[in-house]
Amino acid sequence: MNLELLDFRRQVTKAYADLRTASDPQGAALQFRVLKDALFRDHGQSALDETQKMKFQGLGYFPYDPSFRVLADIAPVTEPLSITLSLGDDGEARLERIGRVEVVLPTGQGSLDVFWIAGYGGGLFLPFADATNRDSTYGGGRYLLDTIKGADLGTVGSQLVLDFNLAYNPSCAYNPRWVCPLAPAGNRLSFPVPVGEKTPK
Repeated sequence: MNLELLDFRRQVTKAYADLRTASDPQGAALQFRVLKDALFRDHGQSALDETQKMKFQGLGYFPYDPSFRVLADIAPVTEPLSITLSLGDDGEARLERIGRVEVVLPTGQGSLDVFWIAGYGGGLFLPFADATNRDSTYGGGRYLLDTIKGADLGTVGSQLVLDFNLAYNPSCAYNPRWVCPLAPAGNRLSFPVPVGEKTPK
């Protein structure tokens, strides 16, 4: 059993639990950034290798903008979609589309597929790409939800809480030793989403 990985996931899961219950989402998100910097700098399960940790000066973020925190209904999809992704030494992951969300943001309106990660336990997964990629954010896109890893802001009634201020880079953005599923074609927004994590320094 990898107790180090277990500890990492516990800390991330608790941090998202705190975000879900926070009365001040912006203040909680800023505290979350402090915790995440500490995990990246010090934890054995950091996405960074030891050389990178020695040079690490904190993750880069856009300023928090509360207008990029929205609620979204999951609309059912009539056509099934299954995507199989290679994860290198970790084998394969299969994503099953379970619905679609419409998001209305200050910079544009679009829709994103919501996936269920097939396999034991499963999990909700929502990656996305936008017009900031390869400019100020990672070219392969970012993640919004990944419930297997604790990244989950919960629901209000039947609506998903989507806070794009918490959009984060996949591990492969920091080090090529990681292999990550990236945003599929149906999850590419034509407009910029200038909040959340920036391109790694």
